[in-house]
Amino acid sequence: MTLIGAINFGCPKNLVDLELMLGMVSEAGYKVTLDTEGADVVIVNTCSFILDAQKESIHYILELVEINKPLIVTGCLAQKYQQELQEQIPEIFAFLGTADITKIVDVIKDFEQKQIKKIYHVTPNPVIFYPENVKRQQITVGSASYLKIAEGCNYKCGYCIIPALKGPYRSRNMGDVIKEAKQLVDKGVNEIILIAQDTSYYGYDKFGAPVLASLLEKLNDIQGLGWIRVMYTYPSMINDELIDAVANLPKVVKYFDIPLQHSHPEVLKKMLRPVIDYRELLAKIRSKIDGVAVRTALITGYPTETEEQFEHLHQFVKDMRFDKLGVFEYSREKGTYSYDLKPQIPAKIKKERKKIIMKTQSRISYEINQGFIGKQIPVIIEQIASNGEITARSYRDAPEVDGLVYIKSDKPLLPADIELCTITGADEYDLIGEI
Repeated sequence: MTLIGAINFGCPKNLVDLELMLGMVSEAGYKVTLDTEGADVVIVNTCSFILDAQKESIHYILELVEINKPLIVTGCLAQKYQQELQEQIPEIFAFLGTADITKIVDVIKDFEQKQIKKIYHVTPNPVIFYPENVKRQQITVGSASYLKIAEGCNYKCGYCIIPALKGPYRSRNMGDVIKEAKQLVDKGVNEIILIAQDTSYYGYDKFGAPVLASLLEKLNDIQGLGWIRVMYTYPSMINDELIDAVANLPKVVKYFDIPLQHSHPEVLKKMLRPVIDYRELLAKIRSKIDGVAVRTALITGYPTETEEQFEHLHQFVKDMRFDKLGVFEYSREKGTYSYDLKPQIPAKIKKERKKIIMKTQSRISYEINQGFIGKQIPVIIEQIASNGEITARSYRDAPEVDGLVYIKSDKPLLPADIELCTITGADEYDLIGEI
C-alpha cells in the first residue's frame, strides 16, 4: 500500500484543507506519514498569499524534487500557477486546485497504476464546498483545534488574491459546524478556534445578515468544551450582537482578532477597505469587554503610502496600544487592484516602516505584559516536557501567532487543562507563571 506523506504551508485554513484530504486518504485505506522523505508520494499543500509564502512552498517542492519524490501539489499555488509550475517543475506528478481536494484519492490511485503521466484538476473560477462527510485526520496534536466555518471571500481588497483563488464566500450550515465541534471535543480538544477568510461575515450569504453571535451561543452550550476563540473578524461586520456574545458567553475567550491593515482614510480607500472610525470601534469593544485582548495586522508600504500617511499609522499604533500585532510588508501580487498602483514603495522603505512599527509595538507589548505580574489569569496547558517544564497559553494568546506562558507547578497537570495561573514575570511577548 502506498505510504502518503504530507506537508502544509500557510494559514490554519490551509491546515484544515490538508487534514480533510488526509481524512479521505485514510478512509480509503492508505497510511499517512509526516516523514516526507520516507513516503512513497507527498502531498504538498501550498500557500500563495504573499511572495514569501510562495517562495517557501516552491523551495520545499524543489527539495523534494532533488530526492526524486513523486509530488501532488495542492492548494493556492496550484490554483494560481499551475501552468507555470507545470512548465518549470515538470517532475510534479499532479495538481489539485482549491476546489478539487475531494479528488485526492483518485489521484493517488492513478499514481499507483502509473497509467497517466500527469494529472491536473484545477477548476477555473473555483467555488468551494466544504466536504461535510469527511472526517479530518488531524496532524497537529494539542489542546486546541481549528474549525473552519466558511469557505471563500466576497471582498475585493486591493492587495489580496484570495477571492480569485478561493471563490465566493460560502457559510457552512450551523448544524454541521456544531457537529464537527462536538467531534473535536470528543477527541479531547478543549479549545476550538473559529476560522474563515472573515468569520464575522458568517451567515450573511445565507440570511442577509451575519449570525456569528448565534453560532457562538450554540457552541457555548457544548458539554466538555473549555474555550472558544474567534479569528479573522472584518471591522465593518463587527456588530453589537457579536461584541455582546464575546463579552457575555463564558466559554468565548475575551479576544478580538481584527486585521485592520491601515489607519489612514486615503490608504484604506486605495486598499478598497472600509473607511470607518477604528478608534471608535476599538473603544466600544474595550468598554464592553472587561480585560479583552485585541490583535490586529497591518501593512506597511502599500502603493502610494506617503511618509505622512505612515506616520498616521505609527501614531495610531501608539494610541491604540494593541495587545497583539503583526506587520507585513506590502507584497505586489499580479491580478490585484494594487498591482498597477503608482508609486510602488521601494522594498527598503517598506522594511524600514515595518521595523519602526514593530519596535514601537515591542515596547507596548512589554508594558502590557509587565502589568500582569502579580495577577491571576486563565491559561490552557499546551505541553509538559519530561523535565517538568510546562508550556501554556493565556486566554490572550492564539496558537502560533501570539505568546506563551512558561509555568512552574507542583500540581498534577495534563495537556488541555485550563487553570488559573499567577503571573510572576514577563518579557515583550511571553509570560512566566505559577500554578
